[in-house]
Amino acid sequence: MTEQDDYLATLHARLMAQAKTIQVLMDTVEQQYAEGNSSLELFSQNLALERVVQRKTEHLRQQGDALHKALRELQLTQAQLLQANKLESVGQLAAGIAHEINTPTQFIGSNIDFMGDSFGGIQRLLNELSRQLAHGEGQHGLNPSLLAELLAEIDWEYLEEEIPTAIKQSKEGIKRISTIVQAMKEFSHPSSKEKVKNDLNKLIETTVIVTSNEWKYVADVHTDFDPSLPLVSCLADELGQVVLNILVNAVHAIESKLKQTDQHGRGTITISTRQQDDWVEIRFSDTGTGIPEDIRNRIFDPFFTTKTVGKGTGQGLAIAHDVASRKHGGTLSVESVVGEGSTFILRLPIEPQGEG
Repeated sequence: MTEQDDYLATLHARLMAQAKTIQVLMDTVEQQYAEGNSSLELFSQNLALERVVQRKTEHLRQQGDALHKALRELQLTQAQLLQANKLESVGQLAAGIAHEINTPTQFIGSNIDFMGDSFGGIQRLLNELSRQLAHGEGQHGLNPSLLAELLAEIDWEYLEEEIPTAIKQSKEGIKRISTIVQAMKEFSHPSSKEKVKNDLNKLIETTVIVTSNEWKYVADVHTDFDPSLPLVSCLADELGQVVLNILVNAVHAIESKLKQTDQHGRGTITISTRQQDDWVEIRFSDTGTGIPEDIRNRIFDPFFTTKTVGKGTGQGLAIAHDVASRKHGGTLSVESVVGEGSTFILRLPIEPQGEG
């Protein structure tokens, strides 16, 4: 039970007690009226009862105002916490994204230098060919031996094979950079505050791309998307944060297992999507350490973490659970086997439910 639930239960108990007090006073007045007490005495008791009711009503109003204020502050705090978590995630990803962009940029630059150098030799060959054609040297106006020397000098056989490869690699690098930039733009751009229809397959794919530097040295990420998955009414940026938090949590679990077992291999993270009646189910499976049964029911509690100091704040899964349940009317649960891994199951209604 949360602190908010405790507060509501206490308020309910007070309401019941106050209602009982008022009823006792009313019963007393009615009894004395039936016994024939004087009108003055009854009037005095009625005034007393009215004052009690007024005091109780004012007290309840103040409590209601306090509760309303507390709820507003709680909602504001949750919104600020989510935004802070997202900014923290973007900051942590920034260095990795810079590296992801820098790698293709470097080999694009190297390929451009190579093609620039190669063009000098090809230009000499073409200039000599043009000169011979203009002067009509040799049979048919060409000097084959000189052209052959130039072809050997510029190593045309090598260039003929490598230049198309360099062009292909450069095009792939540009496409990679464009994909990363677009994914980061979609991930970090604030979406509507109202629930709108979104493609969850695309949302997950975007998050996998922007987090690639987090997982690519530790695990292979496989996706098994339902191509016919319907659009889901949701808050896209907050669900993107949920996917990121669960994905990063899986990476840390795999890292921990590799260190514990002194392995140098890689783990596996599998993300699948399916429709089940009016719901969409997303499964995140990892081959990490798994979660011990005695703490499994605490992993969604705020500030609870099993990670070392500086590795985790205990907010990621708590925020993910809050976004799934309170803001989308869905569920987030976990199945786990110690030493084998965990599967987080996110279920979301296709149509709007919950707060948001």
